[in-house]
Amino acid sequence: MPEFCRAERDGRLLVVTIDRPEVMNAVHPLANMELAEIFDEFCGDPDLWVAIITGAGERAFCAGNDLKFQASGGRGEMPSTGFGGLTSRFDNVKPVIAAVNGLAMGGGFEIALACDLIVAAETAVFALPEPRVGLAALAGGMHRLPRQIGLKQAMGLLLTGRRISAEEGARLGFVNEVVPATALLDAARRWAEQILECAPLSVRASKQAVMDGLGLPLEAAMSARYPGIGAMFKSEDFQEGPRAFVEKRPPQWKGC
Repeated sequence: MPEFCRAERDGRLLVVTIDRPEVMNAVHPLANMELAEIFDEFCGDPDLWVAIITGAGERAFCAGNDLKFQASGGRGEMPSTGFGGLTSRFDNVKPVIAAVNGLAMGGGFEIALACDLIVAAETAVFALPEPRVGLAALAGGMHRLPRQIGLKQAMGLLLTGRRISAEEGARLGFVNEVVPATALLDAARRWAEQILECAPLSVRASKQAVMDGLGLPLEAAMSARYPGIGAMFKSEDFQEGPRAFVEKRPPQWKGC
């Protein structure tokens, strides 16, 4: 059983909670490995279609790397899938939603940026403060943030390490929705439920094509072949969607 995080299944949805509130949900090597294993299982389980990741308590989503653990001589390897088991997981085509309930600092912000959607509590605070402690945002922050909000706005955060609110995150474009803290998980579940109403292979094909096509010129991106698109065309759900529409009933997706 995981010691530093929790995973709860709710039908097709998996809710993952970083559970180290005593250290603001900062992540150390053991927590990284646990999160990596949980998301390995999520990616490999055909019955799980969407995940939410959040932090325990009200103060923090994740305060990043556990510097106190590191300073005390604690050691451990980083999983190949990156910080939190997510920041280098480039082959995951299933949607992941970050429900940011407080501080998202350094690696915590990078976990959120690696997710497909960010729902933030009004109390959430984001920053990549690594330069202030002689480090750099090496878990994807330096590359994901400019892609998500543009170069100049990203440099304004990366070069100063300044903190910004959830509202400013929404204005910049990396936060999808800001809600009261008490409504955070309900809002994240609402987004998940809307995704679950869609054909899972269509959702995965869309995510794969978007992510793989980001670095290509428009014409090349549109003409490229994506495995997920091929799987969607060959699926039973490709027939079920139009059939359900004609019969005026909710579709019964199988994910195959």
